[in-house]
Amino acid sequence: MELRVYKIDGSESGKTVTLNDNIFNVEPNDHAIWLDVKQYLANQRQGTHDTLEKSTVSGSTRKLKRQKGTGGARAGSIKSPTIRGGATVFGPHPRDYNFKLNKKIKRLARFSALTYKAKEDKIIVVEDFSFEAPKTKSYIDILKKFNLQDAKTLMLVNEGNKNVYLSARNLKRANVMRAKDVNTYNVLNANNLIICENSLKDIENMLGE
Repeated sequence: MELRVYKIDGSESGKTVTLNDNIFNVEPNDHAIWLDVKQYLANQRQGTHDTLEKSTVSGSTRKLKRQKGTGGARAGSIKSPTIRGGATVFGPHPRDYNFKLNKKIKRLARFSALTYKAKEDKIIVVEDFSFEAPKTKSYIDILKKFNLQDAKTLMLVNEGNKNVYLSARNLKRANVMRAKDVNTYNVLNANNLIICENSLKDIENMLGE
């Protein structure tokens, strides 16, 4: 697939790039995507939730009232799960939600996600650029040139674009990351994918391993 390369002012540069068919034109595998996204979201979970069981709740173990002759049910200690402020039954405890996923499955999922974006014409290739200093307004101006200021966007840049990343950090619907760190979740979570020209090589090097 051949795409035009644009300048950051929205005009055409006169250049074109050819997307690698082995990455941007494969047979999408939805199950691989599901597994990769599931792993990504699971890895974001801290797993620090905890609850107190009967043995760990502070409180007296004495009987709250006479066990017989009251006409009601027996009542145990104040730590009973049936009493307000008592223990929790079968509550969650700290755990690790991470799980392993085959490297080939992860690659296939990324291929599939990028293929979907290419087929939907949601990929824009721009010339490499950088900012002298972080400036959010400058990044917004670029999005406006492509009429993407209200859309969820993901821009893939190369190593030396730290100021571009810092410029977009305060924008809720804009995300900037290194091309070699691209993952299935972020690609699919964006409405449009903006790729800097030289970052295409980083994607091919990372996914072509």
